[in-house]
Amino acid sequence: MTFLKKQILLPILLVFATGANANDDFAALYRNSVMNENMRLHISTFDTKHGRDYNWENCQLVAKLMQNQPGVLTKFWCEIGDFRE
Repeated sequence: MTFLKKQILLPILLVFATGANANDDFAALYRNSVMNENMRLHISTFDTKHGRDYNWENCQLVAKLMQNQPGVLTKFWCEIGDFRE
């Protein structure tokens, strides 16, 4: 591989490598359904620039607040990463 090809290929590979791991800093909030407890419905994604711990703590806080509302029959939980079906 020529020097010029290496100069072009390396930055492209770094962009893809960084993008593949970027969503590890995100946290996603989900809930199930009253009709189907195995259903997984996306509510929100926490993706601030402040990182994984910050996003995770905020997601957990919102899940707890929503879960503890009077009359709520669904379950709320967080997962690391952005929204996935």
